[in-house]
Amino acid sequence: MTIRIGNAPCSWGIEFPSDPSYPSWQSVLDQCAGAGYKGIELGPIGYMPEDPNVLAPELAARDLEIIGGVVFQPFHDPSKWDTVLDAAQRTCSALVAHGAKHLVLIDSISPRRAPTAGRASEAEQMDQAEWTKFRERIETIAKVGAQEHGLTVGIHAHAAGFLDFEPELEKLLDEVDEKVLKICFDTGHHSYAGFDPVAFMKKHIGRISYMHFKDIDPKVKADVIENRTDFYKACGQGIFCNLGQGDVDFPAVRQVLLDNGFEGWCTVEQDCDPSMPGTPLEDARANREYLQSIGF
Repeated sequence: MTIRIGNAPCSWGIEFPSDPSYPSWQSVLDQCAGAGYKGIELGPIGYMPEDPNVLAPELAARDLEIIGGVVFQPFHDPSKWDTVLDAAQRTCSALVAHGAKHLVLIDSISPRRAPTAGRASEAEQMDQAEWTKFRERIETIAKVGAQEHGLTVGIHAHAAGFLDFEPELEKLLDEVDEKVLKICFDTGHHSYAGFDPVAFMKKHIGRISYMHFKDIDPKVKADVIENRTDFYKACGQGIFCNLGQGDVDFPAVRQVLLDNGFEGWCTVEQDCDPSMPGTPLEDARANREYLQSIGF
C-alpha cells in the first residue's frame, strides 16, 4: 500500500480566495512542509498564485506538490452558475499546470441546510425538478474535469449543503456515470451527518479515488444534535477536532484502505476555526504524528 499524507489550506482557516485575517500562502506552505507533509491542496482558487511560474518554484523549494483542488461552490443555486463554472475552469487549469490529479466537487453551505446540519430527518429536501437540475450541474462540471482536462473527479459530501447525508450521496452516485464522477470521501463530514464512515468505505471503496481525513468530537456532536445547533455555531464549538480525538475509527479506516490496495493521497482537512485554542501549525503536527502512530 502506497499512501501519501497531505494537508490543505482549510486547516489554516482558508475558506475564500482572500481575507485580511488570512496567513499568506507562503506561510501556509512553510507550515505545511514544516509539519511533515509532502503535498497540499490548492485551496480556494485565487488564494495561491494561479501562475504556475510563480507557485511551482515555491512548492519545489519546500519539497511540496499540489495534490488537487476543491470547487466549493453553490451547485444548489442556479443563479450562481457562472461563478461555479469560472471557479471550476480555473481550478482545472491550475491542477493540470502542476500535474495534479484530483478535482473535488462540493456543494457549498446553503442557508436552507445550515440550520439542520447533522440531522437528516429534519433537513429540507429538493423536489425532483430541483434535484435534476442540481445533479446536471454537478455532472457538467465533472465532465469538464474528467473529459476536458483528464482529471479524476470526486464528489464530496459536506455538512450544511444539499449533499450532506448518505442517501443523497448514494442517489447522486447512482445517477452519474462512475467514469466521470468518483468519490472524495471525507470521514468527518460522514460522521457529522450521522452515518458510519467505515461502513460506507467498505461498501463503496471501489469508487473512492481520494480521501479527506477529518475527525468529529463526539461530545460536541451530541450537544449540537440535541440542541439543534446550526452548522456555524457547531464549528465555533469545536466539532472538528484533531485526528484521533474524535469518533472516527482511523485504524479501521486504514485497514479498509489496506485491504483494498488503495494507493494515492489522503489529505488532512481539519476545517480550522481561527478563534479556537491552539494554532494550525500545532494541529497539523499533531495530526501528522497521530497518523504516523497508526501506520500511515
